[in-house]
Amino acid sequence: MIDHIGFPVSDYERAKAFYLKALAPLGYDLVMEVKQQDQVEDTPAAGFGADGKPDFWIGGEGGLNKPLHVAILAKDRAAVDAFYKAAMAAGGRDNGAPGIRAHYHPNYYGAFVLDLDGHNIEAVCHTPG
Repeated sequence: MIDHIGFPVSDYERAKAFYLKALAPLGYDLVMEVKQQDQVEDTPAAGFGADGKPDFWIGGEGGLNKPLHVAILAKDRAAVDAFYKAAMAAGGRDNGAPGIRAHYHPNYYGAFVLDLDGHNIEAVCHTPG
């Protein structure tokens, strides 16, 4: 089980605003914001999550050389659709509109959006209709 994930972004404030909007339909909010004291400079970090537990972190150290993929479980297909709509409105780029991905399994319903740094962020629901 993964406890949390974190990655650096190229523009911290812009990324924070993007994720506040994009993750809201999945029940995520900004849970905490800290200064990363183990860095050369005290760079900011934002922890997003549901139910008060930050499990999705971004940091202001600067972007990565290659994009990563993160999938967040959605409670239902409507939440996947809402994530996609909110992420696109927040400046994301389409990387796969909401729909069934039967090559994974018959009930795999996901949507993929590239964030402002090109990271592939997915919302996925595994339950039928």
